[in-house]
Amino acid sequence: MNLHELLRARADVGTPLKIGLIGAGRYGTMFLAQVRNTPGMHVVGIADINTPRAEGALELVDWPADQVATSVEHALSGGGTAVVGDAGQLLEADLDVVVEATGNPIVGTDHALRAIRSGKHIIMVTVEADALCGPALALEAKKAGVVYSLAYGDQPALIWELVDWARTSGFTVTAAGKGAKYLPHYHQMNPDTVWDNWEFSKELTDSGQLNPYMHTSFRDGTKAAIEMAAVANAASLFPSDDGLSFTPGDVEQIATICRPEKDGGVLAHNGSVDVMSSVTREGHWIDHNIQEGVFVVVEATNDYVAGCFTEYPWHPDPSGRYAALYRPYHYVGLELGISIANAALRGVATGSPAGFYADVVATAKKDLTAGEVLDGEGGYCVYGKLISAEGSVVRGALPVALAHSVPLTRNVAAGEIVTWEDVEMVEGMETVLEMREATVALMARAGSSVGI
Repeated sequence: MNLHELLRARADVGTPLKIGLIGAGRYGTMFLAQVRNTPGMHVVGIADINTPRAEGALELVDWPADQVATSVEHALSGGGTAVVGDAGQLLEADLDVVVEATGNPIVGTDHALRAIRSGKHIIMVTVEADALCGPALALEAKKAGVVYSLAYGDQPALIWELVDWARTSGFTVTAAGKGAKYLPHYHQMNPDTVWDNWEFSKELTDSGQLNPYMHTSFRDGTKAAIEMAAVANAASLFPSDDGLSFTPGDVEQIATICRPEKDGGVLAHNGSVDVMSSVTREGHWIDHNIQEGVFVVVEATNDYVAGCFTEYPWHPDPSGRYAALYRPYHYVGLELGISIANAALRGVATGSPAGFYADVVATAKKDLTAGEVLDGEGGYCVYGKLISAEGSVVRGALPVALAHSVPLTRNVAAGEIVTWEDVEMVEGMETVLEMREATVALMARAGSSVGI
């Protein structure tokens, strides 16, 4: 029975999946735009500290006014959807699934842990939290008998799906990755210069609708590193300690670029992750680029398979030994129902950490001085660099997700990785630090595997 039929069966007997959404930003709004068209799903409540934003999201997607409940209790007993300012009201309610979409790794970790410990499946849209301590959260979910899942529609879950396809088909995965626009100076981008590096109109950037910190994170390499850490941890892949290559290329060149260096590619080793740039190093757009897409590269298991790679129009590398499977688009929150239905109806995740293989570490955008307070992802001080979990632990590197509102205790030169010894941690991070410590305990080393 397929997912849609399973959902229709729940709708037919009057027991739709009870869903709580935490965070009414772009992703959450896109989910709301689709969910009323999906049978067997009931959004009981939306929690956002900015309740007018959540109410505006409902208006934006033409949510019927008579389907807005006055409270979570009212929504559970009489249908409809409540808007609340306190996520605790959803975490304590009788729900099947919680969608964590705040984008904040500190509160996102806390919400996920509370959902898991109260017996709810958790769909982690806040990939920043997953990259920080997803392996420990996944282990907590396994112990509790619930599902911890990456969010379908976002690129990590879609990449994981391609990896699963490859391995189920008998292939060894050489690389998994995505496309993004990248130029070397992006690592120094900050919220004052961000719009110089996007294609938005001045009217739009002046309107206040766009978050300059978020869009800085999207372009300065941080978001790409975070997403690929989630992929590496879910798919048991090891990134290079030199970071992502962002090699320019088009869809026909994926398998040529994302193969090991020994075979003419850019990968330090087989079984890795990378991101390809959609523009040349001079900033010219590449025809048939893969900016919105995701891919997996596989190696032929024998000469017959290599022959198949070259006989079909699969764009193999020049040797015919490597080929890629590519998905051109991701539909973001419009596809989230896939994760919710899989978790609640099948008890499976659309990608979940298998161990601690990769980390995203805070790297100085400029010369930083003692006493300066770090401002996290997309800010003025640091960007996130992807390295191996083992490399991060050995260096004592500070995860970029914890580089929020923490003061430096000594100078850090531009381009250097910030370490735990370089900062003074602040109060209010006890839960996330506990989960981070548990994640480090699950560290996977090259040549070994750690299963959750």
